[in-house]
Amino acid sequence: MSEPTDTTTGRYLVLLEDGSVAASARELSSVAGIRTASALEGATAESLGTVDGVIYPNVGVAVVNAQPDQVNALAAAAESPGPIALVEPERVVQALTAPAQEAVEAAVDESVFTWGLQAVGANISTATGKGIRVAVLDTGFTVDHPDFAGRTVLTQSFITGETVDDAHGHGTHCIGSATGPRKPATGGPGYGVAYEAEIYAGKVLSNAGFGSDGGILAGLDWAITNGCAVISMSLGSAVRPGTPYSQIYETVAQRAMSKGTLIVAAAGNESRRPDKIAPVGHPANCPSILAVGAIDDQRAIAFFSCGTVDTVGQVDVVAPGVNVYSSWNGKTTDTQHKRIQGTSMATPHVAGVAALMAQHYNARGWELWARLMQSARRLGLPATDVGAGLVQAP
Repeated sequence: MSEPTDTTTGRYLVLLEDGSVAASARELSSVAGIRTASALEGATAESLGTVDGVIYPNVGVAVVNAQPDQVNALAAAAESPGPIALVEPERVVQALTAPAQEAVEAAVDESVFTWGLQAVGANISTATGKGIRVAVLDTGFTVDHPDFAGRTVLTQSFITGETVDDAHGHGTHCIGSATGPRKPATGGPGYGVAYEAEIYAGKVLSNAGFGSDGGILAGLDWAITNGCAVISMSLGSAVRPGTPYSQIYETVAQRAMSKGTLIVAAAGNESRRPDKIAPVGHPANCPSILAVGAIDDQRAIAFFSCGTVDTVGQVDVVAPGVNVYSSWNGKTTDTQHKRIQGTSMATPHVAGVAALMAQHYNARGWELWARLMQSARRLGLPATDVGAGLVQAP
């Protein structure tokens, strides 16, 4: 994630009050002349060539093409009782990668398990994630990776013109940390937290690592429809201090929680500690999205990890995010794993731990959030950097 650019796509997000898709579609048409289709009927971003917008019913948001006069009409409608509640510009988002450093061996013995698994206690937990559905919304997944042979993996691409196959690598790495194996087919240490969870790989970022709010919302709608207990998002966009969080994403997160789905998102990598601490980015800065910072194998805060700098967003928990070994999109044995860093790498560790807790306690939604916070290990570091601390497996 780069410096804040306030980049938008020219499309708009329209938050809809709870109610029928048909009523919302009628209101969008009568108020602003916007023709919409529903994701329930198979509409996708590609449909925007034939209609003006797509409604995602499980999150209650429409993504629309709109001219200035139509936007004004929608905004005016949002001020009155009715299905239209709020209008926001659609943002560009991207995979969150920290500055590259020379890969070095961890200070912890990784002959059996990665230091990340050891740090969160996943290697000694009796929970496996079995029966828990975990969605990772990212750059897709390397579907033929040998480490995932025989696993339940459902995939869906929300990027026009691209299959779910991950030509970037970021998504495959995140899926590995959250749900990868304990005994990789290709050798090396076990690296997956919830190694028996059911994997839902949603491609919401392109092979170049970029996407939009609309793609994320489509992925969220898909994951919620499929009953995923945890959604992991190592993506976003940088914000300036004091920038309000998205009220639309906040409402979506609350609606997801009410359906038993916890959204976990990366805090961002814009800090350059100790000189600069950047605020938590979008959409992790929403109060009802669990924001994840990164630590290294010495349990020190990562130099790039965003922090709590104002009253808008905050870091809720931290997890391993430096020198993280996981699956990669290579086609040969020596390129099918890689060490990288970022709050992107910390986020799937938290999602994996959440899956273990969901299985162990049969917890969902706000209970899952509370258990993650209450069981986190205190690190002796400021809460503004690490929140409740380092997540711990049950």
